[in-house]
Parts: sequence; structure tokens; C-alpha cells
Amino acid sequence: MDLSFTADEDAFRQEVRSFIKDNLPETTRRHMEQFRSPTRDMIVEWSRILHARGWGAPRWPAEYGGPGWDAVRQYIFIEECQAAPAPDLLSFGVNMVGPVIYTFGSAEQKARYLPRISSMEDWWCQGFSEPGAGSDLASLKTRAVRDGDGWVIDGQKTWTTYGQYANMIFVLARTNPGTKKQEGISFFLIDMNTPGITLRPIQTIDGGYEVNEVFFDNVRIPGDALVGQEDKGWDYAKFLLGNERVGIARIGISKGRMRLIRDAASASVRDGRPLIEHARFLDRFIGLEVELKALELTALRLLAAEAKRGNSTTADPASSVLKIKGAEIQQRTSELMLDVAGTAALPWPQGDESLRASTPGPSWADAAPALYFNLRKVSIYGGATEVQKNIIAKLILGL
Repeated sequence: MDLSFTADEDAFRQEVRSFIKDNLPETTRRHMEQFRSPTRDMIVEWSRILHARGWGAPRWPAEYGGPGWDAVRQYIFIEECQAAPAPDLLSFGVNMVGPVIYTFGSAEQKARYLPRISSMEDWWCQGFSEPGAGSDLASLKTRAVRDGDGWVIDGQKTWTTYGQYANMIFVLARTNPGTKKQEGISFFLIDMNTPGITLRPIQTIDGGYEVNEVFFDNVRIPGDALVGQEDKGWDYAKFLLGNERVGIARIGISKGRMRLIRDAASASVRDGRPLIEHARFLDRFIGLEVELKALELTALRLLAAEAKRGNSTTADPASSVLKIKGAEIQQRTSELMLDVAGTAALPWPQGDESLRASTPGPSWADAAPALYFNLRKVSIYGGATEVQKNIIAKLILGL
């Protein structure tokens, strides 16, 4: 199978690359190059720059406000943004709830929410996981009970990323406890300012704060908060998670990290010669480059298959392969970064620049440990590796 890009696709890549070079704020670029998470303001600013260009929702059809790109152009755009590096668009809006709304939502929901997602007027977060329902999401216990023309929500969600910034949340809740657990769940769109919603922060292993617990205590929502049909939320959730996993491999980011690792390992002298020349390090580096290239080719094959299938509301189970391998490669790049940084990655006392200056290393060395710890999560979120292997075994291998 020919996986090369056409002349038109190469020209599109150059267009995207030039736009990013000319429009990505320099302070944001420098911040991202140091492997630091973008701030809320950086995400919003970059999203609105792309929105003004018509690229605020790169995977959306033109009829809903997207550019109408095919799968290959979507891939090129994401890869170039990640390689820049630029902040990711808020995935909870443009990649998750947006496609659910334009595929299954009402005309009124499309008109109300889609423009605000693309322009970042609304910041969405995800209300799926619960303390007893993470990888086994269908076991969720959050309840939605009809109350006149509306609903009353009670329950708890956890690991809600960026919930502290969000004004909207999409929620899975059980609406029919008397049936098979996957068949009694519905999908709701909820304003975070609704009375009865409480947010509590969770500190992560890297010392940061990006995830939360969300509690729903007698939260009353209108009837039009329901997406699609009652009790069909599990189908919509599978569609959403399939979309998420196609982009979750983060190939462009891993390629960018590998370039910086190569440059830093070439400049770092260990035992009288550059680290990149040490056999054991070089073996690990080259092996990871080969696996990253294989992952890229797999992603392109998946895109080609998607183009042949046309519009479909069923996710390709092969996206689970991307999720597993993408997570592994992200974690292994962070391990190589720590090896290159060496003692420069140690947590020197705050403000003691003399100690830091006496231990030279790459400019991003002090951010490498936090990145390493933070990336432990990628084999869990979006569907744990064990769950993805079960999907592959059942739906691809037929076991």
C-alpha cells in the first residue's frame, strides 16, 4: 500500500506549517518547547487564532463549522501543531462532545453549542469515570431521574481533567437501572454553574492540579440537556471514545521529543564522547524511532481504511492499537529524556541557581521529571491498556 503524500497534501502541510510559524505566539512556543503544560490562557488564545482562520475544529464537516478536511489533512494538521509545538485544541470540546452533538444531537443543540465549542466560548470537561467505574465504565452509578419536563442528577465523577476551568460538562448517567448495564445509560449536556454541582481538586503524582472530583447533589437540568435517545448513551460514548483514540497516539509530539532527545544526546558528553554514540543508549533510541515510524504507518493505514468506510458512527477497533502503542512510546520518550538530562533533572532547592548552573544539561531538564510522572497516566485514561487489549482480542482477532 502506498502511504506517501500527494503534491496537494504536501502543499497543505507547508501551508499549515507556515501559518503556525507566523501566528503561534512566541511566548507560548518557548513555553511548550520546555515540555511545560500550556496555561489556560495559552490554550484559549491559540484556539481562537485557529478559529479565526477557520481551523478551530479541524475534524468537523464544513456544514457544522469545520474546514471539511479529509482524514489525511486532519492528520497532517494535528502532526504539524504537535511538532511546532503548539497547545492542543481542547479535545473535550472539538474531538469529543462536538462530534457527538453534530452526529446525534438535535438541531437546537447543534445551533446552540457547536459555534461556541469552535470559538472556545465554552470550555467543556468530561463526566464519565467514577470511583467504582473507570475502565469498567458501564458500571457507573450516577443516576438521572425524570422530574416533570427535566431531570435530576445525583452521583459523583472523578478524574475530570480541567474541570476547574470548565463552564460545561458532558455526563453519562444511568436512566434505566432495570436493564442490562450498557443499555440503561444516557448522555447529558450540563452547565457547570447549575446549583448542586461541587468541584474538588485532585493533586497528581507530578505535583500538578489538572484533574478533579465532581459531585452532583440533586442537580436539576432541563429536558433538552439529553442528547439523542434516552438509554442510548453507551452507544454515543463508544463513538466518542473511538474518535478520541485516533488522535490520542500523539505521534507528532513523540516525533518532536525524539528530535530534541537526539540533539541533546549529541551535545551531552559522557565518558569522553557524546551520549548518542554510546551503544546501549543508541540501541534504545533507534529502537524507539523504528517503533514510532511503525505507529505512524499504522495511523495512516487506519486513516485510509476510514476514508473507504465513509461516514460511520461505529469506531474502528484498530484505533485501540494506536492507543496502546502511542501510550507506550510517549512514556518511553520521557524515560530517554531523563537519561539525557541526568543530574540536571534533580529538584534543586528553589532559587539556588548556583547549584543548577554547576550541573549543565538541556534547557528542558528541570521539566523532565514532571513530564515523566505525568505520562504514567496515558496508559490508563481514554481506556486502560488492558481494556484496549480486550477490544483487540474480541473485535479484531475474534477470540
